[in-house]
Amino acid sequence: MATIFQSSQRSPAASSEEYVPAARAHSVLELIGNTPLLEITRVTEGLLRPGVRIFAKLEGFNPGGSVKDRAARHMIELGLKRGELRPGKVIIDSTSGNTGIALAMVGAALGYPVEIVMASNVSRERKKIIEAFGAKPIYSDPLEGSDGAIAMARKIIAADPERYFKPDQYNNEANPLAHFETTGPEIWHQTRGRITHFVAGVGTGGTVMGVGRYLKSQNPAVSVIAVEPDDAMHGLEGLKHMASSIVPGIFHAEELDGRIAVSTEDAYEMVYALGQIEGVLVGQSCGAALVAALRLARGLREGCVVTVFADFGDKYLSTNLWIGWEQWRKERLQKLVSKWNASASATT
Repeated sequence: MATIFQSSQRSPAASSEEYVPAARAHSVLELIGNTPLLEITRVTEGLLRPGVRIFAKLEGFNPGGSVKDRAARHMIELGLKRGELRPGKVIIDSTSGNTGIALAMVGAALGYPVEIVMASNVSRERKKIIEAFGAKPIYSDPLEGSDGAIAMARKIIAADPERYFKPDQYNNEANPLAHFETTGPEIWHQTRGRITHFVAGVGTGGTVMGVGRYLKSQNPAVSVIAVEPDDAMHGLEGLKHMASSIVPGIFHAEELDGRIAVSTEDAYEMVYALGQIEGVLVGQSCGAALVAALRLARGLREGCVVTVFADFGDKYLSTNLWIGWEQWRKERLQKLVSKWNASASATT
């Protein structure tokens, strides 16, 4: 039986075939990818036209718990292939958390030490998971966010450049390539080529770029939409407000068909709705992704909208995301939708 990695390389002609996970793996790295696609039906009940469906790719099923496992593996494999990563080197990169976990896991599996630079206000759970994999966390100024972590990582490497290998998730083309070669084909096969819109949050831009390129290579009519916070001072870990941030080198806005800005408040509301109505516990970037997907889908007469849930919500239980969740009731979802309707009416 083929491994997951091998099966992810199937040609587009194999779109009718079902993906089957490997019955046995020789490394945890072989378990990355091949994640399930879930149709969102209970949260969307009564909100969409009959010919419109929304699906979410559940990337929390990756062994490191997020979509970042894919890029981490590809970047490390490329570094090894080029000889940039070799015995004696330390893997280092800046991250908002999930890439750090993924790199820590891959480094542990391959026997390389890992140092992760991240803002000190990332969730307690992410910090502990990184340490549990044996990696060394290095904390930057929380007020400077992911950009501060980028700057600190550069400073550390500059002081001893021969010691480190930096995958550089923001500029390494292996990041979007991972999604072009795996996530994109998986979505294409899982929807049997019927996807009409792809919606994904932007952190590094790797997911939306790579998946978008693959889907458009199969059907240029597929719309690719990026999701980002609506404000620079947002509370959506993992996402970038591009207008106020260092724009990643792998992010190319001209390849997108549109962008949707989502508020922190709306994203949190959707996280609560998913947990209590759909039975799916996810992080705040996932809430933002579904808000954008639902806003888009409500304007369609027919279509297949796919988004990405980058991780599960267990990494955020100690954060502000869960302040006030006990007061949440299903009726608040309708209020959220009504707010969108009022906003749309005001702009027309």
